[in-house]
Amino acid sequence: MAQCPALFISAPASGQGKTTITAALARHHRRQGRRVRVFKTGPDFLDPMILERASGAPVLSLDLWMVGESACRELLAQAAAQADLILIEGVMGLYDGTPSSADLAAAFGVPVVAVISAQAMAQTFGAVAFGLAHYRDDVPMRGVFANRVGSPRHAQMLEAALPPGLEWMGSIASAADIELPDRHLGLHQAAEIADLDKRLDKAADALACTPLAGLPPVVQFGPTQAPVSASDPLRPDSGARPGPLPRLLEGAHIAVARDAAFSFIYPANLALLDTLGARVSFFSPLADEPAPDTATALYLPGGYPELHAATLARNARAADSVRAHAAAGKPVFAECGGMLYLLESLTNADGTTTPMLGVLPGHVQMRTRFTALGMQQLDGPLGTMTGHTFHYSHVSTPLTPVLHATRPQSDAAGEAVYRSGPIVATYMHSYWPSNPAFTAALFHGNAF
Repeated sequence: MAQCPALFISAPASGQGKTTITAALARHHRRQGRRVRVFKTGPDFLDPMILERASGAPVLSLDLWMVGESACRELLAQAAAQADLILIEGVMGLYDGTPSSADLAAAFGVPVVAVISAQAMAQTFGAVAFGLAHYRDDVPMRGVFANRVGSPRHAQMLEAALPPGLEWMGSIASAADIELPDRHLGLHQAAEIADLDKRLDKAADALACTPLAGLPPVVQFGPTQAPVSASDPLRPDSGARPGPLPRLLEGAHIAVARDAAFSFIYPANLALLDTLGARVSFFSPLADEPAPDTATALYLPGGYPELHAATLARNARAADSVRAHAAAGKPVFAECGGMLYLLESLTNADGTTTPMLGVLPGHVQMRTRFTALGMQQLDGPLGTMTGHTFHYSHVSTPLTPVLHATRPQSDAAGEAVYRSGPIVATYMHSYWPSNPAFTAALFHGNAF
């Protein structure tokens, strides 16, 4: 049984400033010399980049469905054994989704602080806080924090409006040099915010004198106890404790595209490749770096190829290396933005069309609104792989899907999975630790 001070930062809705406050809190405690581990609830690639910069440590996902309850428990227990503080940032509103942030906080007994944007709000702040605190009895609500406060008098009004028994955790003023910039799909990537560290330091300074800056209560995190066979790559929510995994990718060399255009990569996915015995290297199509000739497989993750389409189209060395890899019959696994890179052309929302690699038949049209969003899973010969989808584009292709993902709470078909020679491509972002055997088969080229 490991124990560690822990806090869950949630909100009544998206856009309240959860990431800014979580990052500021992580930076504050890191500056005090503490080892801080931050987790992000649900599927997310962008917030964890900010939180990793703030805390100095990789940010892993927690989700009772995608990751699984027993795997979440194991991740928290491992962090508690090594860290001085655990912070968990929620997703959307506290009670949104199935499972929700509230479900996660309740499952592990982590006290919740609700960040409420108080802009254009006075006494109603107390009503919102009361509703969050009393909607469910099993959620360990600790208090509320006011974001984007207009003045000290405004903060006093907000604090006075709180119902008895709900702790005031302080406030922070609205400030353009603290807020994090965003666009479609979410926040800007950490590497794209030139003054990110300055923003984080200013936010940490602003939090330093608030009650939120103190260490939260200690929480006990117990690991799962049931053994697991080394040859049985179980789903993380199966109730079994993860044990030694077979080195199913021993001798494989997997080259991963990684730069501002291809950056939607779960740290847990890369860690799994290493655990399974693969050698992992990186190349940047944006920098016109070719995929290495020695790679036995390529992984093209999601990201923002639409923002860099012209550069990608000009970078012939990188493009030719991917084409040559596929022509040699070596596996390529492409997710979302990685799939778009492989198609014949990409048309942005303004109507500009740019040629892509052309190793998959089809074209992509960018839209101005989400075309798909939510949890999905793949059910293949080797079992179930969990994941999610979120994108602003639509693909037209003559390829016939070899499989469709399914949705956990709907009968509607999920994302298509396409196979063309050694290439497997889909919009779905997979969480590979949910099925290591399935993952290994993808990179051996025999998953379907």
